[in-house]
Amino acid sequence: MSLTASLLGRADSPASPYRIPLYSSAVRAGFPSPADDHLDTELDLHRYVVKRPASTYFVRAEGDSMIGDGIHHGDLLVVDRSLEALPGRIIVIAVDGELTVKKLDRIGQRAYLKASNPHFKPIPLDGREAHVWGVVTHVIHNLPGSLP
Repeated sequence: MSLTASLLGRADSPASPYRIPLYSSAVRAGFPSPADDHLDTELDLHRYVVKRPASTYFVRAEGDSMIGDGIHHGDLLVVDRSLEALPGRIIVIAVDGELTVKKLDRIGQRAYLKASNPHFKPIPLDGREAHVWGVVTHVIHNLPGSLP
């Protein structure tokens, strides 16, 4: 999966003018229960997904190599450059000059990039120029049929 090279936005400001209602009760994904129909607080989504504003950026995903981890074509990724790229984390990385998003993995002493779609083979990092651009912390995507 490659990524668009342009960054969609920087998270430089800890405050955001966009506050959205946050209800005090959770929404059950199973059997419905009586709803608490009162508002508990407001949620600033920016503050929720951006923990380190100076090191966070947004980028859109392209392709379907990470669908097993819930990353779909067109999704908005929240990426933190200050986090360490550790095995098991999903990272944005430039490999031989091309941006991609994959899960970092180790097999023995060798580092690999693994897709979460079985149609894609692991990418060995041995002998390649690779620069980590950050760790993906959140994924924002539309549900099918939710937008016109």
